[in-house]
Amino acid sequence: MFRIGSKKYLQLFAEARMLHEWGNISLDENSKFLIENTDIGKFGIFEGKKVPLDLPMLNEEEEEDLDEAKKKGKKKDPPIGKPMRSSSGGSAYKVYVRDPKTKNVKTVRFGSGGLRAKIRDPKARSAFAARHKCSQKKDRTKASYWSCNLPRYAPALGLGPKMNTYW
Repeated sequence: MFRIGSKKYLQLFAEARMLHEWGNISLDENSKFLIENTDIGKFGIFEGKKVPLDLPMLNEEEEEDLDEAKKKGKKKDPPIGKPMRSSSGGSAYKVYVRDPKTKNVKTVRFGSGGLRAKIRDPKARSAFAARHKCSQKKDRTKASYWSCNLPRYAPALGLGPKMNTYW
């Protein structure tokens, strides 16, 4: 496993893409989706600099805004897009997301506080994905999106190793 965005991470995707194109590697459904539908591992030129494609990056204007807020003593925004355990009753997890319509940060709570996530059981994962139509969930401001992608954030939530899959 490599840290997302590291040089080795990008090399792994580039190598897997090349082997897949040559027909020398068989991939599971999720890996095949990433190789065929993203540009992870590829590079482009932006403002004269070579940059990796399909990786979220903080742009300089956002960095300057954060620095300004720190100088003025303003409270920094919570970590956006990083699920965490919720301490409030009812929901097991929460994540802060920026609403694209209003540009405000909102809290999305998801997961049942009383049930266990059976992310290690392949049958349970596929049944959950089918029942909730996880392949259609794209709106990051909805609890259903985060519930479907729970296994991807398993280490941060204390649910075991990362699984690059939705349920």
